[in-house]
Amino acid sequence: MTTTLLLAFLFLVAGLIAVPLATRLGLGSVLGFLLAGIVLSPLLAALNVDVVQIQHFAEFGVVMMLFLVGLELEPKRLWGMRMQLLGLGGLQVAGTAALVMAAGTALGLGWSLALAAGLILALSSTAIVLQTLTEKGLLKSDGGQSTFSVLLTQDIAVIPMLALLPLLAMPELMHGAAEAVQHGTVSPEAGIAAGAMPAEAAGDHGPGMSLVEGLPGWGAALVTLGAVAAVGAGGYYLTEPLFRHVARAQMRELFIAAALGLVVGIALLMSLVGLSPALGTFLAGVVLATSPYKHELEADIDPFRGLLLGLFFMTVGAGIDFALLAEGWLSILGLTLGLMALKAVWLFVIATLFGLRDGDRALFSLGLAQAGEFGFVLISFAVANAVLPGALADRLLLVVALSMLATPGLFILYERVLAPRLAARSRRAPDRIEDPESIVILGHGRFGGIVNRMLRLNGYKTTVVDYSASQLDMLRTFGVPVWFGDATRPDILEAARVGEARLVVVALDNPDSTMRVVEYMGKHHPEVHVIARARNRHHTYELWAAGCRDIVRETYDSSIRAGRSAFEALGHDHRRATLMARAFEASDRRSMVELASLYDPNIPSERNAPYVAKVRENMTQIERDLKGADPEDVLAEETASDDLREQRQLG
Repeated sequence: MTTTLLLAFLFLVAGLIAVPLATRLGLGSVLGFLLAGIVLSPLLAALNVDVVQIQHFAEFGVVMMLFLVGLELEPKRLWGMRMQLLGLGGLQVAGTAALVMAAGTALGLGWSLALAAGLILALSSTAIVLQTLTEKGLLKSDGGQSTFSVLLTQDIAVIPMLALLPLLAMPELMHGAAEAVQHGTVSPEAGIAAGAMPAEAAGDHGPGMSLVEGLPGWGAALVTLGAVAAVGAGGYYLTEPLFRHVARAQMRELFIAAALGLVVGIALLMSLVGLSPALGTFLAGVVLATSPYKHELEADIDPFRGLLLGLFFMTVGAGIDFALLAEGWLSILGLTLGLMALKAVWLFVIATLFGLRDGDRALFSLGLAQAGEFGFVLISFAVANAVLPGALADRLLLVVALSMLATPGLFILYERVLAPRLAARSRRAPDRIEDPESIVILGHGRFGGIVNRMLRLNGYKTTVVDYSASQLDMLRTFGVPVWFGDATRPDILEAARVGEARLVVVALDNPDSTMRVVEYMGKHHPEVHVIARARNRHHTYELWAAGCRDIVRETYDSSIRAGRSAFEALGHDHRRATLMARAFEASDRRSMVELASLYDPNIPSERNAPYVAKVRENMTQIERDLKGADPEDVLAEETASDDLREQRQLG
């Protein structure tokens, strides 16, 4: 018990120290966990800790992650990905395996060893790649979605790989493999924890450990298909009644237990039929994607996923054999870099074939260039089945671990070096604005588009400038005159003749870009009326300080409408609810004018004593004005104010 508590304490403290530091430095949490594991490695070795066994336990984080990914994919969407799964994913796995096999043969390996190495190294790290893509907000991009498709294909491909590898067994290795399992050089549980290795292959012949043990091929196939069908049918028909029953107890911990039990049960079933539990839980997640309990399941499982994945990454770092690396560091480093270069080149080729653009193609190629965590399972499986000799397996384990360790660095390279350059290279030249109108709208998204439509439908002509080429091309299809250009550039603003305009509407989505335009207009064309889109209350104050006096908070009016609907839902008639909403709005606008003069962008608002005091005073005053008062009286008092126009323009 003491040893277990000590290990838990060490891993938790290492993660708490390393991850915030790595995140602050812009390295990401994955690299932080990996470095924490490397730092812990000598201490774990001194304590004789079996890192591999901890890693097998932590791999359940991958299972949970794929369950949560499945919850985001409805069956219809998954079916729509079939061409990417079969085409993009299939080409990646088959092509990479063939290229690595050819390289291995050229380096002197026999064809069976080279093929086994090719199959193992064709896989990529689902855990690291999906976690990093999610953290950096890249998963929804074309490159991110293509990467996810390949990762899913790889998880499916593990199944035929497990069937193929034993056929490559070498008779001269049979005796050594049995001894390795018997003496613990190869973990008997390797692959069982991940559900990728049949129990009998690992030397475990205990009763009930496999539902397909001893069955003929057709019988094993039927049992396997039945297990997959049970997961699908159970997820569709049984989980909703189950969670409805659990929810009646109104105990959150019971619901968490049910959610974990669901995932563990599916993983266990997949393991018993020799399939990947990650694949099984993914399919269950897809089935439950339309369940009313979807969001509750996500909230309950996500903390466990995060902790287990962090532990897994730390075990990868701690599992690096630095003694072996020191002996042959040059060859091992060369093999690692060669593998990643080979995979990246092939990924680049198939990304080009499937029409990915520059930035997405680079993300796809670099993101999948490493080997994956299933490599540890397959290597151990291959040694236990006399496919790989121990010396080669040890080197392959190092190559897998080092390539995974290098992956966060590749994402940093993409994000900080390649993505900006590729974006600049693919950036088209701004349009030459011809005959600009007296009303200029900067930004034509969900905000500026509505303003433009209102003006044009009432007979006003506008000059619209936007930086999204695809958006503008679509608008031109519908006959809307728009111009491509970066509205923050002074030359683009002057080309639109903002100095001669009656009105400039700054509807840009980025608050910093809005500030740059407002500051430019205030400095060079203060006489022009500017309407600026504000992200929130503090952005409104900053625009006010920059000289803008007509500011619209982007969600303000819709929030007021939601408040009015809330009054109606509470029993007030429509007229009174409208008056109550308008009275609040008038009071809030008055408060905004007073607070704008006290706001200092250089001081955090909670440390600005005059601002805090005024906020508290205004909150008390507004509550006193509105509570129990007649909304018509409050509204009449507010609208009689001398600064009515100023209040209306500060929304």
